[in-house]
Amino acid sequence: MICVGIDVAKDKHDCFILSSEGTVLADVFTIPNNLEGFNTLLDKLWACSTPQDSIKVGLEATGHYSYNILGFLLDNGLATYVLNPLRTNLYRKSLSLRKTKTDRVDARTIAAMLLSDAGLKPYTDTAYHNEELKSLTRYRFDKVKEWAKLKQSVSRLVCILFPELEHLVPTLHTASVYALLSEFPGAQQIAAAHLTRLKALLADASKGRYGRDMAVDIRDSARSSIGSRMPAKSLELQHTIRLIRELDAEIEEIEAAIQAIMDELHSPITTIPGIGCRMGAMILAEVGDFSRFDSPDKLLAYAGMSPSTYQSGQLNNCYAHMEKRGSRYLRFAIYNATKYVCLWDPTFAAYLAKKRAEGKHYNMALSHAAKKLVRLIFALEKSRQSYCPAA
Repeated sequence: MICVGIDVAKDKHDCFILSSEGTVLADVFTIPNNLEGFNTLLDKLWACSTPQDSIKVGLEATGHYSYNILGFLLDNGLATYVLNPLRTNLYRKSLSLRKTKTDRVDARTIAAMLLSDAGLKPYTDTAYHNEELKSLTRYRFDKVKEWAKLKQSVSRLVCILFPELEHLVPTLHTASVYALLSEFPGAQQIAAAHLTRLKALLADASKGRYGRDMAVDIRDSARSSIGSRMPAKSLELQHTIRLIRELDAEIEEIEAAIQAIMDELHSPITTIPGIGCRMGAMILAEVGDFSRFDSPDKLLAYAGMSPSTYQSGQLNNCYAHMEKRGSRYLRFAIYNATKYVCLWDPTFAAYLAKKRAEGKHYNMALSHAAKKLVRLIFALEKSRQSYCPAA
């Protein structure tokens, strides 16, 4: 057995090669983050090993910095392990009482951790190629978050410029309201507008839902509005609406790409009532390869949704908080998926009601339902069978 520890950085990687007997085959050496450096690592590795040797390469999960070298190692058929930085940090501290952390030390720590074989599983091609879906779902998550923030800005600006408008329409965030505010960004501008133009604008944007009566109501409210006349805020409102429209188009394009990948995967996760393509894609993307997990409990721990435990002598923790370690995106997806599944599936709805009847807080009852959902998803992905609701 030969273990290789790689400490990944932006421009260079520190590498360390260790044999199963603990012999240092190659002390820490540095390679540049390019193809020449990758080939140097490969040449050194072949020089230190024989065809009969089993080779394990480990590196920390460092986001996009490790993506290229990870793909290179997998393409060359090397068993590669992607380690949680929290685990390597704790392992390094267990080896020495000294407070020492350098790239060279980290490379040695990773190699030693591989040698100990602390329940580690290799990174698979499935997980690597799943990165495209993960990139899309995370990109969409960030775009939707930005989109929601812009919507809040629209509400804030309307409250300053034309507060009465909010009481005239069901919601400010409709195509008709955006069309109105894009052309007339304030109560004074609407009050001075010609009624025929207001009527035509609202009718076109609402596809005939709003007509002359709505145009009259809006103009009359604008004429008696307490809204401020602030050209700077009006300009900000117009720009904000323009950005929201651009984000709408971008999000639609991202969702089309996600849908195309999901159509290829044919995952049974979307057969669960309440889990659509987008939420299902996010769960699949963050989990990666389900074969990495021996049980649903380990998947739950990976999401950081398992309860923390603390016991020492006579002391027991009276309230087990959720660990909240691991992928925050996966926690978000599972938590939100659970809410919708409990709404649409009678079995989960009954389970949530049962936990609530036991006196549990809604969030705690939902966490129990989330565990049940994780077990279901794990079983479906392992068997590749569609969900069959209980009769």
